[in-house]
Amino acid sequence: MRLYGVTGWKNAGKTGLMERLVTEITGRGFTVSTVKHAHHSFDVDQPGRDSHRHRVAGAHEVLLASGQRVALMQELRGAPEPTLESLLARLSPVDLVLIEGYKRAGHPKIEAFRAEPGNTPIATDDETIRAVASDTPLELDRPVFDLNATAKIADFILDEVGL
Repeated sequence: MRLYGVTGWKNAGKTGLMERLVTEITGRGFTVSTVKHAHHSFDVDQPGRDSHRHRVAGAHEVLLASGQRVALMQELRGAPEPTLESLLARLSPVDLVLIEGYKRAGHPKIEAFRAEPGNTPIATDDETIRAVASDTPLELDRPVFDLNATAKIADFILDEVGL
């Protein structure tokens, strides 16, 4: 499975870049899945819905299916967070999996960087970051793209993964 990550500090533009890359790459005829890491509790379910009631009642997994989509919700209930590798194993085959977050994982990544928060680019200390997409010029030992140059960034990623 071909993997490429988008990483960066909070409010660096990761999600917007992911969204634009998915649109650009699928528009070229490739299939793409995404994995998003969250550092906080989240809920994709809605209180009062049947599936939410099943989870609150104690179900370990709730599979919700319709003619348009399938969602599997799994409650960890104190179990350790699944590894990225175990999560990837659950995905159906696609041309490319884009991964948002997972800064410390070993897959290749592009860093989304904005000058405004005042952070130092992660790329200065992380060799898994192969390029940076920035809203400001940077002097680095790897390619730096304009944060909004989606087609060029997509070209770079697709070349990196051999598509």
